[in-house]
Amino acid sequence: MIYRRKLYQNLLEWKKSNNRKPLVIRGARQVGKSTLVHEFGKEFRYFIDLNLEKSQDKKLFVRLDNAADIINAIFLSKGIPLTDEPTLIFIDEIQESPEAIKMLRYFYEEFPDLFFIAAGSLLEFTLKKVPAFPVGRVKQIVLHPFDFEEFLSALNRKDLLEELENVPVRDYAHDTILDLFHDYAIIGGMPEVIKRYMEEKTMINLGEIYDGLWQSYRDDVEKYASNSTERKIIRHIIDTAPFEKDRITLAGFGNSNYRSREVGEALRSIDMARIIQIIYPSTSLEPPATRNLTRKPRLQLVDTGLLNYSIGHQAEMIGLEDLNGFYRGKIIQHLVTQQLQAQNHSPLYKPVFWVREKANSNSEVDLLFQYKKFLVPIEIKSGSHGTLRSLHQFIEQTNHKYGVRLLANKFSVESVKTPNGTPFLLMNLPYYAASQIPQYVEWFITHY
Repeated sequence: MIYRRKLYQNLLEWKKSNNRKPLVIRGARQVGKSTLVHEFGKEFRYFIDLNLEKSQDKKLFVRLDNAADIINAIFLSKGIPLTDEPTLIFIDEIQESPEAIKMLRYFYEEFPDLFFIAAGSLLEFTLKKVPAFPVGRVKQIVLHPFDFEEFLSALNRKDLLEELENVPVRDYAHDTILDLFHDYAIIGGMPEVIKRYMEEKTMINLGEIYDGLWQSYRDDVEKYASNSTERKIIRHIIDTAPFEKDRITLAGFGNSNYRSREVGEALRSIDMARIIQIIYPSTSLEPPATRNLTRKPRLQLVDTGLLNYSIGHQAEMIGLEDLNGFYRGKIIQHLVTQQLQAQNHSPLYKPVFWVREKANSNSEVDLLFQYKKFLVPIEIKSGSHGTLRSLHQFIEQTNHKYGVRLLANKFSVESVKTPNGTPFLLMNLPYYAASQIPQYVEWFITHY
């Protein structure tokens, strides 16, 4: 079964564009890039599939250095006529060939009537070998693991998707959607995991898939380590990062003796591979939410299901009615961040949280979301609005009156005050609507 991804619509729009550039789809390995493009290939009269991990495909870019010669060789090798019919050429695993990356600019300039899509999972490492990356002549987008809406689509629950797309969601749909969101929170959004879950209707036999994913990530990134010490550090970070409770310190990471510089360099390599991303906080109260690289960051794993499996808590999560209190709130915070990130396909985008660190007065808001001239604070926690100390401190200093809290409850909007008497509006959003934070924030501000 083929599961339709949200990015498919972006591909359709790209196909219709008058100023169409070669498209590079980025993302961690095993998030579904190749599957997505193969499905999209059905929109064309001809579809040519190249995989640069295969020597016969890769050598086309090694032995030929002229765009016209390469195109002619590709069509001849695949037995497809070079005509005016719409033809998509898919260059998979393009990170295996710096020559192919460089050639994208010439394909764009010399063959504007052909459609080119490339995909790769470790492009940043290869780009170091490409002195003239065709910036401005390619379009880059990122594919993430399944978000909750894509999970519902895979379950063929179009009825619940329609309910979820109501802003705000109707009360009568709340319990059913919440139950399925808790299932999704346990297994995560990796395509192979969801496929097995759909086939067997159980979570029991998913462990081997998680193990295989982690091992493939280790093997991938270690290939790009500059020496044996960096390989050991990368392996150590991947093994211990899931157990970090919140913000991290580089020196001695994961109860090691590694120095700050060593850990930082290894983490940046893992971040480039999009396996574990470094999320820095902001101290801004108004746009832009500038990241403060002097403050301790958080780590964001590629998928919450992998995080759950790594820390061994999936069984404990079954039957939970509220994820906010589980594992000190880390799991639901991680999942909401993953959902928000999945709505943005720019390679440059990363979520951001807010901190204020002063003597005897530290504050931290889980996420910031920019809407026009506002930075909207988002907290992910249960309890009365009186416990939102950090959000209150943000509201008292910023230029607007809007705050958001994600929790297991039904949707509501409250008119409340901070302990110092500053009035503001608090939108209580069920955490299963995290993938629709952009729509809800727009609705909130335009209606209030």
